[in-house]
Amino acid sequence: MPTSSRILISGASGLIGTGLVPTLEARGFSITRLLRRRRSGDNNVEWDPNNPLRPELVSGFDAVIHLAGEPVMGLWTNAKRARISNSRVLSTRYLSEALAKTPQPPRVFISGSATGYYGDRGDEVLREDSPSGEGFLPEVCRQWEGATKPAEDTRIRTVHIRTGIVLSAEGGALRAMLPSFKTGLGGKIGSGRQWMSWIHMQDQIGAMHHILDHELVQGPVNLVTPSPVRNSEFTETLAKVLSRPAVFGVPAFALRIILGKMAKELLLASQRVEPAKLIGSGYQFKYQDLPGALQNILG
Repeated sequence: MPTSSRILISGASGLIGTGLVPTLEARGFSITRLLRRRRSGDNNVEWDPNNPLRPELVSGFDAVIHLAGEPVMGLWTNAKRARISNSRVLSTRYLSEALAKTPQPPRVFISGSATGYYGDRGDEVLREDSPSGEGFLPEVCRQWEGATKPAEDTRIRTVHIRTGIVLSAEGGALRAMLPSFKTGLGGKIGSGRQWMSWIHMQDQIGAMHHILDHELVQGPVNLVTPSPVRNSEFTETLAKVLSRPAVFGVPAFALRIILGKMAKELLLASQRVEPAKLIGSGYQFKYQDLPGALQNILG
């Protein structure tokens, strides 16, 4: 994209957004944030994700990146499940409808999604053309991606980034695991045989730049490394990088009792995902092996 491009982004204060925005600005892009509450300055637009958005507010941008959404971690009460779903599906639908009606639509609309689309699939290798799975998260992801239809119908290049486990010391799954592993109390989750599809934050950001720049990339795109690992390997590697033991595993039944369906679909589910479209479009990963990625992040 030209360095003079204007980019509108939601979820700019989230884990991925805080890493992405400075790299976009470093390329000379002008960034405007979609915010629930307007702040001082010209580079932000106030919106309510639960209500329709006026088309003129999102007009004239070269790219729109939609990353907002309720965190999925936590006890899945009925209210929590509703927030997880509505914050993704409704906000995406209203934003997509506004983009479809604007007189100056963007060249590309990058909308969040997740590898949760595939559900618990054991050892099956999952690519972008693999069918969706069963459960709450796959259903949310299907609706989430389907909510971009108004933009797609007006021929805006639309990309659904099916993000895996993003490795960063600043937040996400890795940061949540660090306290127990640093004290030597970490270990595998359940049987440890479930596949974990991960990506280093630098590759997450690099892949998003790649998508912005490659006009033939569209539809679902798996944002994961080509080297998924089983949970047992992940936890052993993390412990080794931290020079700690990893002997205190958490039984699956205990997680199900404490966390219910969230444990089943997030912590115990197996997803062996392949980034077929990224590789096919020429993206070069910086971190493909887990030890190197964790050593880079944790020093």
